[in-house]
Amino acid sequence: MTTADERLHTIWNGCLSNDRKSQEQLYRLLAPRMLAVCMRYATDKDEAQDILQEGFIKMFRNMKNYRGEGSLEGWIRRIMVHCAISRYRKLKPMVLVDDFAAEEASAVPISSSYNDNGLEAKDLMKLVQKLPKTYRSVFNMYAIEGYSHQEIGSSLGMSELLSRTTLHRARTLLKDMVAKLTMREEHCLAG
Repeated sequence: MTTADERLHTIWNGCLSNDRKSQEQLYRLLAPRMLAVCMRYATDKDEAQDILQEGFIKMFRNMKNYRGEGSLEGWIRRIMVHCAISRYRKLKPMVLVDDFAAEEASAVPISSSYNDNGLEAKDLMKLVQKLPKTYRSVFNMYAIEGYSHQEIGSSLGMSELLSRTTLHRARTLLKDMVAKLTMREEHCLAG
């Protein structure tokens, strides 16, 4: 066990004993990483922070359910993903195209970190956040979180085939957005 793992284990044991300082330490330690997870599912930082808050509340209520199998951080990350999915299902019915034409009409900002070698991860994540919610959720669950299409379908209330189709459409939209961004950048460079 590394010192970081030992520290996390010590903090976790304090949380299990209902020690408020340990709970605060755990939050401070993991919140930045978990916020990054939430940002992948949210439309903006405020929504991501709401998901983060819900996730930590759920995690603290269900601490006794962690059986020590697998990584603690992975268990908490999964809670955050499930909170994001639950929030999405509560707030919006499942629709494959959420006014994407209106979103597409707005200009995609060109980041100063864009270069000829491609997009940086933060730029790509900005494009992912512009996807319709269903597309974004399926893309994140499959490409980033590693869920299977069967798990995605089960979580989002869709068939495995619809999950695959939605992922394909999300990738196609992302490719189109990257191509448009590249054309805009080339046009700006050409003057």
